[in-house]
Amino acid sequence: MVRDRTFGNRVTDIILIVVLIGITLSCVLPIWYTLSLSLSSNSAAAAGKVWLWPVDFNLNAYNQILNDNQFFRSFWTSTERVLLGVILNFIMVVLMSYPLSRTARELKGRNVFMWILIFTMLFNGGLIPLYLTVKELNMLNSIWALVLVGGAQTLVFNVILTMNFFRNLPKELDEAALVDGAGPWYILFKIYIPLAVPVLATVSLFSIVYHWNEFLYGLIFMSREQFYPLQTYIQQLVVSVDPSTMSEDQYRRLSELSNRTLDAAKIFIAMLPVLIVYPFLQRFFIHGITLGSVKE
Repeated sequence: MVRDRTFGNRVTDIILIVVLIGITLSCVLPIWYTLSLSLSSNSAAAAGKVWLWPVDFNLNAYNQILNDNQFFRSFWTSTERVLLGVILNFIMVVLMSYPLSRTARELKGRNVFMWILIFTMLFNGGLIPLYLTVKELNMLNSIWALVLVGGAQTLVFNVILTMNFFRNLPKELDEAALVDGAGPWYILFKIYIPLAVPVLATVSLFSIVYHWNEFLYGLIFMSREQFYPLQTYIQQLVVSVDPSTMSEDQYRRLSELSNRTLDAAKIFIAMLPVLIVYPFLQRFFIHGITLGSVKE
């Protein structure tokens, strides 16, 4: 079909381009501003002189964060947490959402299981019972306290999202596979999982973002700094500073920092992993692989 290029169409295109440029700038400029602020001097940041370019360029904020072996230990803890969390999240989401996408006739007790899942989204036992449970399981100061407890927080939402995706797939796919003699496991791994790549990529991204950014459980379940994930470690940099124990050089470097420059450095470091991972997953969000899978 040839589109009619009338004056109204051209005006509409221009308006849409302007709106999209505005949305793009609203996403990019805060990131750029945060980077500029983190690279500026204490006085310039405190005076509000920083905008789109660093003023009195320096790396003092990053040196305060990076000039420490504990940073690399915390970075590895967060990386390990993300890898384990995403793998477990993927396995649990697939194995829970696939049977729950069946009808109550195919899966007896399906509605009961769904109500149990929904209940866990609305109610919980509280922070103290959670801590006592983790303690009784001997998981304090363990990576599994971060992975399992944190993963449970997002599991139900991801299961519901994936389950609804499975339920919207054409039923003819199931019927054709059953006629050919395929069993449930074959249907899951050969049909449903390949078709569900977009939603699985989406929930995996949710899991990555959550495990990387969450810092509260590091404070609760880790009693020693060496076990802190990265976000908990960064959060404690300023909170736990004791000037009386610092050397003259450390005190001089700390005096060059302001809360604004240090906080900007924290935010930018926290954004980097997601900014790196997102381009590899973004293509799945717009790729409609189920189109044309069934011809009627």
